[in-house]
Amino acid sequence: MFNTPFTETFGIEHPIVCGGMTGVGTAELIAAVANAGALGFLTALTQPSPDALAAEIARTRELTDKPFGVNLTILPTINPVPYEDYRQAIIDGGVKIVETAGSNPAPHLPSFKAAGIKVIHKAVAVRHAVKAESLGVDAVSIDGFECAGHPGEEDVPGLVLIPAAARRLRIPIIASGGIATGAGLVAALALGASAVNMGTRFMASSEAPIHDNIKQQIVANDERSTQIIFREFRNSARVARNAVSEEIVEISRRPDATFADIAHLASGQRGRTEALAKGDVDGGLWWASLAQGLIDDVASCEEIVGTIISDAERLITKQLPAHVT
Repeated sequence: MFNTPFTETFGIEHPIVCGGMTGVGTAELIAAVANAGALGFLTALTQPSPDALAAEIARTRELTDKPFGVNLTILPTINPVPYEDYRQAIIDGGVKIVETAGSNPAPHLPSFKAAGIKVIHKAVAVRHAVKAESLGVDAVSIDGFECAGHPGEEDVPGLVLIPAAARRLRIPIIASGGIATGAGLVAALALGASAVNMGTRFMASSEAPIHDNIKQQIVANDERSTQIIFREFRNSARVARNAVSEEIVEISRRPDATFADIAHLASGQRGRTEALAKGDVDGGLWWASLAQGLIDDVASCEEIVGTIISDAERLITKQLPAHVT
């Protein structure tokens, strides 16, 4: 039923995406997303080296014969990242869809295009999406303020950001931020998107490679259970509210605070090890969106995608809310 510019352009059965999630986007999850008829992205930098990424691509191919992609997040780092080598591992692995995020993807586009790879770029503002389109990307994934991760500094929610982007872009738009249900899919399509991106909903899946304590905490949490951190440093990030995020916010509000004062708390390695791997929900930072308030269970990717599609079809064809006449 849901044949959209996204499904047509990328050859995906359903207009649902599991975008790149550091520490989470590994073969087991991404293959399960693909087998459910959606599009999932391995995260290149989850792997410690380009050779490890090549092995993870091969491992994913052993688990699915359906399309999947790789996320390449381009950010300034203390230790240089061999982005060109990661890019070559993607190309050599025969991957045909890439999601770029962070910095301008322009340096990588010629190589990807020469290899016949379609590129989706993640953006948090309409002007960034327009710039990405002008560079030749094939679609834009646009993050509303509700999203996990880095929503930018302008605080524009999806209800406005999605249609604002749709007015300016000709390429497919993937709506991201606070989406976890069939109603969210219908709303995004009505606003001008042609697919939705979900991260937090797929974290609460049986195939997600994270500790069950985190999955159950997502189910227990409500829409208030996130926190914006790093705002004082112009690098706002939405994470699950826990003891670590509360401490970061408290320290950051001090007039003389610097990032060095919170660096030990903000360590990504700490979050991945103590929280995602060991299951200590207060052990470190972990990403989550406002969609926590819409997630009631841990389910398989097949169940998640199937429920969203069937609920969306029912809303469109049979079951408008009772207050709509």
